Amino acid sequence: MGPAQAVQIGPSRSIHTSGTLPICRLTRVPRRRSWQSVAMQLAMIGLGRMGANMVRRLHHDGHDCVVHDLEDSVVTALEDELGVIGARSLDELVDALATPRSIWIMVPAAYVGTTVDALAPLLDPGDTIIDGGNSWYRHDVDRSAALSPAGIEYVDVGTSGGVFGLERGYCLMIGGTVAAVERLTPVFESLAPGIEAAGRTPGRTDAEAPEEHGWVHCGPSGAGHFVKMVHNGIEYGMMAAYAEGLNVLSKANIGAVDHPVDAETAPLDAAPYYRYDLDLGKVTEVWRRGSVISSWLLDLTAEAFHADPELRAYEGVVSDSGEGRWTVSAAIDEGVPVPVLSAALYQRFSSRGRSDVADQVLSAMRAGFGGHIERRDATR
Repeated sequence: MGPAQAVQIGPSRSIHTSGTLPICRLTRVPRRRSWQSVAMQLAMIGLGRMGANMVRRLHHDGHDCVVHDLEDSVVTALEDELGVIGARSLDELVDALATPRSIWIMVPAAYVGTTVDALAPLLDPGDTIIDGGNSWYRHDVDRSAALSPAGIEYVDVGTSGGVFGLERGYCLMIGGTVAAVERLTPVFESLAPGIEAAGRTPGRTDAEAPEEHGWVHCGPSGAGHFVKMVHNGIEYGMMAAYAEGLNVLSKANIGAVDHPVDAETAPLDAAPYYRYDLDLGKVTEVWRRGSVISSWLLDLTAEAFHADPELRAYEGVVSDSGEGRWTVSAAIDEGVPVPVLSAALYQRFSSRGRSDVADQVLSAMRAGFGGHIERRDATR
């Protein structure tokens, strides 16, 4: 990457990119959104795509941040950019904090357990560990129970907002004790979008509630990540619906294609009704305006088609980080049908070639009972 460049991301903020870390410069410090405007000290472990931006948002809202990451250059970059305190070890991080300490972990779910195990012996009664990643809610229940005898609070925070959270704010779904959540309220208020992010729901005329500001205390340990888990399961379904619908539109000109006439190709009797060469970029753009299916996901889809009309940058190999699986598992335990969410999850498996043996078995059976051959150039 070349010299640092400024990228405007909103009316008040811009990002400066360098060779090592996207650096944010806020041209105007945002007003304090909290009705409990108390500056707090918070440590952040994990300065990846979300952790670093959360530090920026907290710092520019007046909070005192101590940061740590396994990658020392990332810590140094935030020290230089914001003037925050950088810690090169967990011991150094804990020593830099006044009691009671509040330490936010923002690392991949697979590393949360080892991080908590290394951190807990260094803490004192009254300290709080916050897991803001995408951990399985059952792990939160177990970790909270293990830390309770030592007097250490464990708060789970399902965090939605991705790389745009710096400007838009983060939707926070929180689990933990009432006392721990109340103490961290100023932090949640600074990270959340604020009540101005959406109009008040019709009928709400009483005092503003935390959920209207973009954060909510869902219940005891695990509740935050349980709600975020289902949130991501719904996200899978919404994304799949857009993807499937756009795929139908992309094949709407199939009537203009010559198809083989053989035992392996279903005849298309309705060819005259499928002669639409549709521009998906234009379709997604018009759907953004006044349509009942408009959404941020659709905004991102339209942006992708505008930048790359054929989506050539993508192979269509779709990962899953666990939440969809856990959502389906919870639905099975509860006896709740989730056909849309489960189908969306299974499609992701298929996109990664995980249906290979099943597809081979199907071909083998067709060849066995009917002598059917495989067509690798199928048109429909």
